Amino acid sequence: MKRICVFCGSHTGNDPAYARIAREAAEAIVADGYGVVYGGGGIGLMKIVADAALEAGGEVIGVIPHALARSEVAHQGLTQLHVVETMHERKALMDDLSDAFVALPGGFGTMDEFCEVLSWRQLRIHDKPIGLLNVLGYYDALLALFDSMVSEGFIGPATRALFTDAATVGELLEGLFSEKNLP
Repeated sequence: MKRICVFCGSHTGNDPAYARIAREAAEAIVADGYGVVYGGGGIGLMKIVADAALEAGGEVIGVIPHALARSEVAHQGLTQLHVVETMHERKALMDDLSDAFVALPGGFGTMDEFCEVLSWRQLRIHDKPIGLLNVLGYYDALLALFDSMVSEGFIGPATRALFTDAATVGELLEGLFSEKNLP
């Protein structure tokens, strides 16, 4: 089965729309015939994504380091749960298990994961589609920074175009799928 890795927050954020969007994203991924790979947590948007994908009949694979399995209370109802030693192992296994990546709103961990797969794509370590869900303008400042990187000469337009961004789940998945013609 083809899978999309979802990076998202271990908190739900201040606006209830974030939880609604996380649920919609998981349901849309499953409806399009994909399984979900995610960080394995049973809290925040991570839990909402996992539960919604499972309720929709999808495969959900979690990957979580031992240290976080305790503090983030690893989700116990998943299709598969991989408990690994380090964050590096987590990200490598999530990459191995996934055919594409989508970042929803989140904090430093979400940014770390998103930027790492983006860097890997820039370095041609993989050529998997990457999407950034800019719901409620959450990532406007980040997108402006990326545009500044182009205008200041630190990356080129082709590098800036290595990921798709959109304000809605439907637009993001459509752009992600059409960009690389995922099977």
